[in-house]
Amino acid sequence: MDKLNEQASSESAEKRMTPSVPTTDWSTNVNQEMEISNTNSGNNINMNQTPSQSGSNKSIPATPALLSSQSFVAGEVALTPTHSSFTPQAVNPHSAMTAITPMASGTNQARNSIKVQNCVSTVHLGCELKLLDIYCRTRFSEYNPARFHGVVMKIIDPRATALVFRSGKVLCTGLRNEHDSYIAARKFARIIHKLGYPAKFLDFKIQNFIATADLRFPIRLEALQQAHGQFASYEPELFPGLVYRMVRPRVVLLIFVNGKIVFTGGKTRGEINEALDIIYPILRSYRIS
Repeated sequence: MDKLNEQASSESAEKRMTPSVPTTDWSTNVNQEMEISNTNSGNNINMNQTPSQSGSNKSIPATPALLSSQSFVAGEVALTPTHSSFTPQAVNPHSAMTAITPMASGTNQARNSIKVQNCVSTVHLGCELKLLDIYCRTRFSEYNPARFHGVVMKIIDPRATALVFRSGKVLCTGLRNEHDSYIAARKFARIIHKLGYPAKFLDFKIQNFIATADLRFPIRLEALQQAHGQFASYEPELFPGLVYRMVRPRVVLLIFVNGKIVFTGGKTRGEINEALDIIYPILRSYRIS
């Protein structure tokens, strides 16, 4: 019995030492909130008023007490009735759009692939030349009358080759544009003039453009030769390309099965572009799918 009395006394002492935790009376809080809302609605408080606007009714605060259901986030502004009139700013949807360049057509792609490989020009010096004397007194020159009746001369800048004939005509080749061809022809004429010949620079003219283009699709050359027999000739045993002779402009085309073309005979770049514009739709119809 003594032990039971001691345990009972110790339990009562622990209860006295342990503080009581108050419990929340949810029904009381809900009733208080309902009373606050009824009071606000009865007094007809304007929710959009600011403290400076509600000077007449000083006993009632301009901003009502927040309900316990509203939550606050650190660093953000809670949406109270004061902020209820917020409207988002209008954003122009076109400001976020980026311009897209249209894709180039097949003809433009083929025209952009044109590359001039050689530009041939001629000039007349206006006097007769002694080819053996020119060969002996110049560097980077060759002369073999048994094989070719002209002197082959070369210069480094611009890199070009000239065929000098006894009549005074000079054919300049190896350049890729008209300007370099003109500069090279002037240098060849200057070299011959320094050798003591009364050389002049007469009748300079571009005689031939040799260019290449890539259509980027294979072509049926046999069908093209059958349909355009009066303009085309194709002998695969002798040469792998189809030779297409265009009347206007007067340009000769070497067309290969892989879609690559070699233009020759054109005297200007415009003739090369015109020939490509004419031949492209024809070759497009004979594309190997």
